[in-house]
Amino acid sequence: MAVMWLTAMTPETRPPPCSNPAETCQSATTAQLTILLSCFALISIGGGGISCSLAFGADQLNQKTKPNNQRVLESFISWYIASQAIAVVFSLTGIVYIQDHFGWKVGFGVPAALMLVSTFLFFLISPRYVKQKPHSSLLTGFVQVLFVAYKNRKLSFPPKDSTGMYHHKDDSTLVAPTDKLRFLNKACIIKDREQEIASDGSASNKWSLCTIEQVEELKAIIKVIPLWSTSIMVSVSTSQTSFWLLQAQTMNRHVTSNFQIPAGSFGVFIMLAVCVTVGVYDRVILPLASKVRGKPVTISAKKRIGIGLFFSILDFVASAIVESIRRRKAIREGYIDNPEAVLDMSAMWLIPHNVLCGIGEAFNAIGQSEFYYSEFPSSMSSIAASLFSLGSAVGNLVASLIVNIVDNVTSRGGKESWVSDNINKGHYDKYYWLLAIMSVVNILYYLVCSWAYGPSAEEALKKEERANRVHDQQEEAM
Repeated sequence: MAVMWLTAMTPETRPPPCSNPAETCQSATTAQLTILLSCFALISIGGGGISCSLAFGADQLNQKTKPNNQRVLESFISWYIASQAIAVVFSLTGIVYIQDHFGWKVGFGVPAALMLVSTFLFFLISPRYVKQKPHSSLLTGFVQVLFVAYKNRKLSFPPKDSTGMYHHKDDSTLVAPTDKLRFLNKACIIKDREQEIASDGSASNKWSLCTIEQVEELKAIIKVIPLWSTSIMVSVSTSQTSFWLLQAQTMNRHVTSNFQIPAGSFGVFIMLAVCVTVGVYDRVILPLASKVRGKPVTISAKKRIGIGLFFSILDFVASAIVESIRRRKAIREGYIDNPEAVLDMSAMWLIPHNVLCGIGEAFNAIGQSEFYYSEFPSSMSSIAASLFSLGSAVGNLVASLIVNIVDNVTSRGGKESWVSDNINKGHYDKYYWLLAIMSVVNILYYLVCSWAYGPSAEEALKKEERANRVHDQQEEAM
């Protein structure tokens, strides 16, 4: 942001202004383009590092010995997502207002100054943070497990009642790998202890023998991939901003006679819905349910992911219905060939689907983040925090792919494409119905994946606690 601010402050770092369209404008020089692209590169690198702040923050609160640890983590992740939404609302309103009214110098200077203050505060309190010690590369460990498991593919498994046949770290509580994805267990079978184990207890050659921990880390990633893939459709839902912009531009956006909502600002309602959903869920629904039932009540991470997927279906259904009404009205008013005409229809009709999208995003994002963090070992917390962002990126790519396929298929034979540039001639309502159907299939796929995954760590802990309570009650009765 500092380099971006300097491009606004220093005229030499950007092309000269070109106010007359009839003139041939001077293009940016190689040096100017290099500075601009370096800004984007630095922002991308910084964004990648900041994405680990969720895992870092959870490490400060994660105390598994405390009985309410899961609830504390759930609340932290919820408000972390809400704070991100608040930041987006501020950037879409406050920062945009500053840039429009005070120019780019102040517009870029404010976020640069805010980043400087936040960085200073982070390093100021840094000595008090809990910091996990860095380990060896996880990706290298994954490759080692796959390589050794394949190399030992013809090796027989040791008897189940045997001990000391699997290699593990000295301080590990694991003495044998789990039975799921059992073929990977061959990577940690000790064939010859004298040759494969060094004097300090580590493997003599890590490309010949892996630890149980390495095997379980790879299993954790493989197991969540099907569940992770179901979140892509939610990201497809939130990536429809360009189509929502086309809709808003053709509708009456006036709130009063003197003020109208900018067409590009309706996404603010999504972020507001995220904030409200988090607040109501964390401070109203859960405390009220706990008070009614007389014990702490929580909704499992997998159930919250499912709720988010359900609301994404409702979002597409609402979008399809509103677009169908808007298109019929445009045709009745004679604007079939004029996609820029403003209809006698309030743009406030777009708010319900924005709210549904925000509710779905809140439940899905929080559920996913908590699920990954609770399922993965602490050594994989950064990967757990990055999976949701990766799903969002893949969702944007899938959304572009769907649009291209729909455009190519529906425009065959000289027909008007469903996603035509002329929104009144196109059939965006049918496009939304298609996405709704795909979302229904996706939630069914999620139910299958959730069943195949089995109980999560959170659900297994609750089951164990219930069994312990029953056992204690039986002992008291005796």
